[in-house]
Amino acid sequence: MPEAAFHTGVGDKVGYACRLLRKAWRQRARVVVAGDAATLARLDTALWTFDPQDFVPHARLAGAVPPRLARTPIWLVEPGVEPPHHEVLVNLGPDAYPCAQRFARVVELVDTSDEDRAAGRRRWNAYRSAGWSVAHHPQDGAA
Repeated sequence: MPEAAFHTGVGDKVGYACRLLRKAWRQRARVVVAGDAATLARLDTALWTFDPQDFVPHARLAGAVPPRLARTPIWLVEPGVEPPHHEVLVNLGPDAYPCAQRFARVVELVDTSDEDRAAGRRRWNAYRSAGWSVAHHPQDGAA
């Protein structure tokens, strides 16, 4: 059964995603990150700079996967682009990812704004209605 994990009360989605992706990379997970182009651009920059002692291998995907990058473990996927795999999805956007049901695991990041919390509730209910196992990981609103 697919599972969705909701990390709610996240003060800074990009900073939180950096730490989450570093942990995923250390565990050798393959991850697709979805969000709007501006958020993905901020995340791309942040992954290079958030910790000078760490390197989190990643690439942005706006089309087909270049063969030389096929082994990249973390992909920042532009809207409308087919993901290179369906292992773990991290969703930074307010809407459900179109092919989320193809992933074994989905991680939804929900910030502290009323709009994002309402959108997160809609996604939560959609996953539950589809029979997914849904877990809640509340944060304290810190980055």
